[in-house]
Amino acid sequence: MYKVLIVEDHPLFSEGLAQLIETMPQYEVSGNVTNINDAMSFLDNTLINLVIVDLNLGDEDGLELIKLIRNKYQNIFILVLSMHDERFYSERALKAGANGYIMKEEAGTKVLEAIKTVMAGKVWLSDNERLRLNDCLTGSGKGIVSGNDSFANINTLSNRQLQIFTLIGKGLGTLEISQKLNLSTKTIDTHKEHLKLKLHCNTSQELRQLAIEWVSR
Repeated sequence: MYKVLIVEDHPLFSEGLAQLIETMPQYEVSGNVTNINDAMSFLDNTLINLVIVDLNLGDEDGLELIKLIRNKYQNIFILVLSMHDERFYSERALKAGANGYIMKEEAGTKVLEAIKTVMAGKVWLSDNERLRLNDCLTGSGKGIVSGNDSFANINTLSNRQLQIFTLIGKGLGTLEISQKLNLSTKTIDTHKEHLKLKLHCNTSQELRQLAIEWVSR
C-alpha cells in the first residue's frame, strides 16, 4: 500500500484529489495539509511514499517545500500538481527535487498516470513540455516561449526573483516580503530593480501591474 500526502491549500480540490487517488486500490491518502510547516511535521511523524505538492500555498512557495523534502527524505517521491504554466515552472520543480510536474487542467486519468509513472521511478512531464525542454537542450530554439507573450522573459528569472515577483503580485510590499523571506529591505529593493530590468518595466508600478497579471493568470 502506497501512502500519499497531499499539500494543497484549497480543501475542495484536495478532497476531490484524495477521492481520485483512492480509486487505485494500492493507494491510500494518509493526510491533507495546507502549508510547509504542517507538511514537514506530518512527514516527521508518518511514513509517506508520495507527496503531491501544489506550488501556490497561500504566501508560501511550493518550490521551497520540495527542496526541504528532498534534502531530508531522499526516498520520498514528489509530484507537483499545479495551476502554474509548466513552461515556467516544470524545470524549476525538477531541479528542486520533484519527480514530475502535471497541471491541474489535465484529466483525472492523466493525473493517475502521472502518479503511477513517478512511483515507478520515472519522470513525468507532458509530451509538449518534454519536447520544449528537449528543444531547449538541443538548442533548436523551438522550446523558447514566444516573444509575443508578455511573460516571455520569466524564464530568465532566478527562483528567488520569481518568488519575489509572485509575492509582489499577491500584494505584498517590500517590508512584508523582507520579513517573510528573512532578507533585508535593501536586498528586496535590489531584486526589484533586477526584475524591472529583466522584465522591461520602467517603473515599480509597471512591475506591480505585471506581477498582478502573472498571479491572476
